[in-house]
Amino acid sequence: MLNRNALWVGLTLGILLPTLTYTILFEIFSLLEIKGAASSAGFSENFRERTISIVALASNLFLLNIYQRRRWELSMRGIVIATTLLALVWLYIFGMKLF
Repeated sequence: MLNRNALWVGLTLGILLPTLTYTILFEIFSLLEIKGAASSAGFSENFRERTISIVALASNLFLLNIYQRRRWELSMRGIVIATTLLALVWLYIFGMKLF
C-alpha cells in the first residue's frame, strides 16, 4: 500500500491542488465575462490573475488541515515547501508590478 505520509506526496499535492484551483477559477471567471456577468473594468491590468492565484495558494490550507488531523508531518512539510515555492513564483511574476 502507498504510504501517504511522505514528502513527495505533500509536494505533489501541494503543487497540483493550487494549479487545478487556479485553472477552474480562471475558467469560471472567463465564462462569466463572456456571459456579461463579470467585468474587469476599473481594476488594474492583472488584478484577476493575481487574486485568483492567491486564492489558489490558499487552497493548500485545506490539505494542511486534513494532514494535521491525521498527524502526517512529512506530507505537511511537502505541502508547506510547495506553497512556499509557489508563493515565491507569485512574487517573481507579480511583485514588481505591485510596487
